[in-house]
Amino acid sequence: MNSEIRLLEPRALWNKFADLNAVPRPSKKEDRVIAFMKTFGEKLGLETLVDEVGNVIIKKPATQGMETKTTVVMQSHLDMVHQKNNDTVFDFESQGIDMVVQGDWVKARGTTLGADNGIGVATIMAVLESNAIQHPAIEALFTIDEETGMTGAMGLKEGLLTGGILLNLDTEEDDEIGVGCAGGIDVTATKPYEEEDISNNRVGYHIKVKGLQGGHSGMQIHEGLGNANKIMNRLLFEGYDHFGLRISEINGGGLRNAIPRESVAIVVIDAIHDNAFLGEMDSRTKAIKAELKTMEPDLNIEVTRCDMPKRIMALGVQEDLIRALYTAWNGVYRMSADIPNLVETSNNIAKVEVKEGHIHIACLTRSSVESSKMDLANALRAAFELMGCEVKFSGDYPGWQPNMDSSILKVMRNLYTNLYGEKPHVAACHAGLECGILGQNYPDMDMVSFGPTIRGAHSPDERVQISSVQKYWTFVLEILKHIPEKSPH
Repeated sequence: MNSEIRLLEPRALWNKFADLNAVPRPSKKEDRVIAFMKTFGEKLGLETLVDEVGNVIIKKPATQGMETKTTVVMQSHLDMVHQKNNDTVFDFESQGIDMVVQGDWVKARGTTLGADNGIGVATIMAVLESNAIQHPAIEALFTIDEETGMTGAMGLKEGLLTGGILLNLDTEEDDEIGVGCAGGIDVTATKPYEEEDISNNRVGYHIKVKGLQGGHSGMQIHEGLGNANKIMNRLLFEGYDHFGLRISEINGGGLRNAIPRESVAIVVIDAIHDNAFLGEMDSRTKAIKAELKTMEPDLNIEVTRCDMPKRIMALGVQEDLIRALYTAWNGVYRMSADIPNLVETSNNIAKVEVKEGHIHIACLTRSSVESSKMDLANALRAAFELMGCEVKFSGDYPGWQPNMDSSILKVMRNLYTNLYGEKPHVAACHAGLECGILGQNYPDMDMVSFGPTIRGAHSPDERVQISSVQKYWTFVLEILKHIPEKSPH
């Protein structure tokens, strides 16, 4: 129960997180959470504004004795990824997240938790509300639509902020200080197609891939997790190759930044191949499950008879589709040659939808190197254009180049070592943080990113570690006490 969450320490942070999670806040539908944050700032008597795209900025003066310190921008995003288990009945548009404590972790019942980036938002709210925390002047920046387009960060105009240091609270390992991230671009392929009537002596089948973990398409792309769209395409390819399987519908995946967990297809085959088809699908299913048994122990593939669909894809279009999807790159494309163990470039085939004469394929391509990002995006474009799709690039956002001479990085490194007796892990990540975009209009702002330990972001397995939040909160308070003096002009 959410009342149990409110008793956790630090209570100021967890209570704000519970308040926030009572407000529905899907990406691109943030009106309620924007109003919630505006009311929060105004009730505190702090200068509060909502810019033209919906970002909320709340400004709080320095506490006594901290007036000469550099103004700090504390930044997190308001939206959250909405994903749920297939058997979970939940309406993200009207319900607050139902949270539960499990040992040292907080998670949600069958849905994403919203710790990404709700813990960061709650942290800033707790600092703004407190009369006891020492801090310099603070400009709290709550951006919108980070998860599906970064449009909040992109729309933030220059001149609204005066801070010289930005603390982005959107990293998911409590021993990590982020100094760089990947950029990204959406690759969308669409195509209308002709449908055919179904001849006699055929049978319909319902194929379902489910039970995959899913997860963050940046931070977890290297883990070898199963992609439901690629698995489904293997089955369809083999079914066509051996038995002339014909496709009526496909519906796989969803959000671009989530590794797809499920895919469903409705197909038909000639009745004469019925038993042989089931045997082949069983064989293929066992082979795929054996390949993925370590990372995806709960993978389940169901092939069951269903009512005959009304129509199927034209044969030539179907052949092009399954070949293009087989060819299209999914996963890690290139590792960084400069930063050990960093994924440089990757792609997530996030959604495949085939229905009623329309094909829609959605990918998110990420890279910390702009030329490599476009190389992979163009490779995908070529594969889909060969099948006659119209391919569009959108949502292009830059990466964040590391600054190892950052003054706030030096402060945080020393503080972390003194607090915890070990050095922090200073790293770039393969996720898309807003720092690179914000830096376009605020190029002189010194930026770092950090946060508590979060696992399974962008999936219903998302959870945040309670002891890590306590550790992180202590770190936040120490950072605010030790912000450098303002630079002389």
